[in-house]
Order: sequence, then structure tokens, then C-alpha cells
Amino acid sequence: MTRARADTEYARYAPLLTDYARMDPADPCRSDLRGHLVMGYLPVARHIARRFADRGESMDDLEQVATIGLLGALERFDPDRGRDFLSFAVPTIMGEVRRHFRDRTWSLRTPRGVKDNYLAVGAAVTTLSQDLTRAPTVPELAEHLGLAQEQVREAIAAGDARRPASLNTAPGEGDDDDALADRLGADDLDIERVETAALVRALVRRLPQRERTILALRFVHEKTQTEIGQVLCISQMHVSRLLSRTLTQLREEVGRQTVADPDHSSTDLVAS
Repeated sequence: MTRARADTEYARYAPLLTDYARMDPADPCRSDLRGHLVMGYLPVARHIARRFADRGESMDDLEQVATIGLLGALERFDPDRGRDFLSFAVPTIMGEVRRHFRDRTWSLRTPRGVKDNYLAVGAAVTTLSQDLTRAPTVPELAEHLGLAQEQVREAIAAGDARRPASLNTAPGEGDDDDALADRLGADDLDIERVETAALVRALVRRLPQRERTILALRFVHEKTQTEIGQVLCISQMHVSRLLSRTLTQLREEVGRQTVADPDHSSTDLVAS
């Protein structure tokens, strides 16, 4: 979609954005207007999510993250600054998706500062390699970035958390070394829960947008109920009631659909 076409298509929402920004947060009509605006701009969030579709994350997860970015853009947009909403929302949504990849797609839990240094070191390697016509050394990277050499080494080592070695590779250099897969592994006692996990995922997809967003904010982004309330402009108590109701609904639905298989610990998969 061209920019001119987008401006024309979404022009009808401009007065509503102004009304929304000026509404009292306690106004009950504000929640309805927010839902209307989210649905109106949802194609923008989905379009941005599709741009990241080839990076190993499911489209459902990416669309959920992009929708959260859209909600954040709606809350922070100030029409009095003379900037149109799309110019503000698109980088906001893209930033949310990029933070998702930075914070959630590492195989091992890694501190945010180390992740940021890893990305900075990667960019610095490209820049310095072009200037030096060779790979830069750790001291050169540290000087270029203003980091301690130990921070640079730590950031480089952190790359293993993002790209773990294949289990088909040998841990040593000899040709006769066994692959890691031949040395590791045991029966997974929870393998029978895979079907139930897939069922829970399917049920979550069928929930209303607001409930899906609350679950994503709580269990994916680890937000508190108070923080969720601030994003959605509802009280912490309202968030608590919605969350409790949604989890109860999921437990009951999983229980109904797996009652024929009593060996599955289905309700354990729906956190309380």
C-alpha cells in the first residue's frame, strides 16, 4: 500500500484519534473508542508483523506483539504535535517487534545489557572490518564502542546463546568424536503433554482480542496486572477479573476436550 493510499484510507480515524487523546481515562466510552481504533489500524500491525515472518517466530505471536505495539502507540500519540498517527505508530510497532526478538528469541536467558552489547559489537565488526580491511581485535572493538574488553568478550560469547551448536556436531576436533546428540538425551516424561499444549494454543487463538492481549502481556511480556491496566486503560481489579475468568475458561475447555484421556495433566498447562 502506497503512503498516499494509506493516508486516504485512514483519514477517517483522525478525528477519533483526537477525541481519544483528549478523553478522560476514566470515561467508560474511551475503552470502546480504543477498541474501534485498534480494529481500524489492525491491518497496519499485521502488515508489520508479516515483514518479520521469516525469522522463525509464528505469525500469531508476531501479530500479538505488533498489536501490543499498536496499543502503546495509541496511548502515547499526541495529535497536538502536528504529526500524523501512521508516522508515529509504524516505528512504535516495529520497535515493539524488534524488542520481542531481542528479548525473547535467545535460546538461553541473557541479560539485556549483554544482548545490547552483542548487537553493538556485531555492527562494529562490520564497520571496522571495512575500515581496517581485516577483522577487528577485541581491544579495537572495545575502544570503538567505549566498552571494557571483558564486556566485548562477554558479548561475543553471548552469540552462542542465540545460535546454539547443532546436536549433530562433535564437541571436539577429532573425526572420531561422537556427536552431541549421541552423548545427550533421555526420555521426555512430559512428551504426552505436547497435544494438550497445542490445544491450549488453539483455544487462546479463539479468545477475544482484549483477552489475548492480557494473556500476552501477563505471561509473554511478564507485565504486572497494574502495568496491564495502564496499557489497556482499565483498573488493576478489572484486569484481575478478566485474567481469572479467561484462565478458568481455558481450564474448563481443556478439561472437556481431554476428558477422554485421563493420563494428560491438561489443566497444569494453564497457569493460575
